[in-house]
Amino acid sequence: MQPLCFRTLLCLLLTLSLFNCERRAEAEVVTSESAPASDLAVEPNVPEWAKNAVIYEVNLRHFTPEGTFSAFEEHIPRLAEMGVDVLWFMPIHPVSKVNRKGELGSPYAVGDYQGTNPDFGTLEEFKSMVDAIHGAGMYAIIDWVPNHSGWDNPWITEHPDFYTKKDGEITDPINPATGESWGWTDVADLNFDNDELRDSMIAAMEFWVEEAGIDGFRVDVAHGIPVDFIEQAADSLYAIKPLFMLAEAEVPEIVNNGAFVMDYGWEMHHTLNQIAKTQGANRDAQTDASNIAREEGEDQDRATALDIDRVLKRYADDYHRGYKMQFTSNHDENSWSGTEFQRMGDGHQAFAVLTATFDGMPLIYTGQESADDQQYEFFTKDNVEWGNYEYADFYRTLFDLKEKNQALWNGEYGGDLQKIPTGNDENVYAFTREKYGDRVVVLINLSAQSQDITLQGDAFAGGYTEVFTQESNELQEGMDMHLDPWEYRVYSNR
Repeated sequence: MQPLCFRTLLCLLLTLSLFNCERRAEAEVVTSESAPASDLAVEPNVPEWAKNAVIYEVNLRHFTPEGTFSAFEEHIPRLAEMGVDVLWFMPIHPVSKVNRKGELGSPYAVGDYQGTNPDFGTLEEFKSMVDAIHGAGMYAIIDWVPNHSGWDNPWITEHPDFYTKKDGEITDPINPATGESWGWTDVADLNFDNDELRDSMIAAMEFWVEEAGIDGFRVDVAHGIPVDFIEQAADSLYAIKPLFMLAEAEVPEIVNNGAFVMDYGWEMHHTLNQIAKTQGANRDAQTDASNIAREEGEDQDRATALDIDRVLKRYADDYHRGYKMQFTSNHDENSWSGTEFQRMGDGHQAFAVLTATFDGMPLIYTGQESADDQQYEFFTKDNVEWGNYEYADFYRTLFDLKEKNQALWNGEYGGDLQKIPTGNDENVYAFTREKYGDRVVVLINLSAQSQDITLQGDAFAGGYTEVFTQESNELQEGMDMHLDPWEYRVYSNR
């Protein structure tokens, strides 16, 4: 997504929401048995390895000093060791120079859908990198930008009829609600009423699957693309081989219809940000005025752990296929809203534990495994400060658990979330998930104060190992516990 669109489209997205080597296996077709057949517009062809996968977003421009495919290959072994399964690469295409923003421009202003950014390397070097990823037992998906192209994309001159026009001239994307520009002036809006455009766009996507061997796509601004085109493209792509399809959207229709297996958990993410703010994670950064407003009940953005259940209920009501991508950061959040440290303060690891144990696939973004508290520049080169990968073991622990414990697998493969009442549910989020005898129990203090709880019910009773300390524990009904500020405990029975 273009940087300005995140802020501009936040309300729109929230409104729309209301509607490793040993793991590599032969790809199999996966379909949902729970969805009514009448709702199936596309026959999903989802790879079997996605059932317990985690995803990592690669900002190639900033990842290494060289910023190239070849330089990135050096990081592949450590990412596999950390338990990453899917590498999502931000756009790898040439960046348009016409109307470019900043020194290097936005990677989402695509200059050629079948080319690679020369700053990153050649097509052959990209293929070599994909081969290395596959050799490490991981998979590669690329960002795809069908909503708009750069102004010097060959289609501008060769196929001007591919584009939306206003007063007879090709225009940048327009807000349909207001008729005004979104402000994405570095890109030209594509017109999906044109059948030849549709065929050309699908052919370009097929090129990367067939010629480069990628394993799927993250589709940018998927909420802005006609649903019938999404279905048309998915039908063509799934006919080639099993693919992993991620929508940058929170629109149930394009997951329920089988086109995408995963979309964004935007509403959950923003709720977690608000819990962090309300519960004091950013207290030092808050002004006296905002503190007073909150104390007087005037802050309409207050949130507690109880709001998590509200969001989960909405998801359960609106979706009957697929699952969410859960995250504490991504390229939009980092560049435009702040790092997880800035938004979630001392609670950032607690929220990461939550997103890694919820139903859905956890995402980590470039630099998070190094606890890099840096907002990366979007239009210029900005190297990641890797240091000693301070949080790599933290993420490895969570990802190993997800691989081994079926309760945490994705979508229909995992266990349903069952809340554990604690007598302090406004501050502590506690739940258990179980599948085929595998069980986890998660207790997280989502506040900046110590909390006391009493575990209620018996669905969780049994013997466990706490995955971070490796201590053995027997959990039972009526057990009293004390949790330090932002403390988390994750128990597994295997």
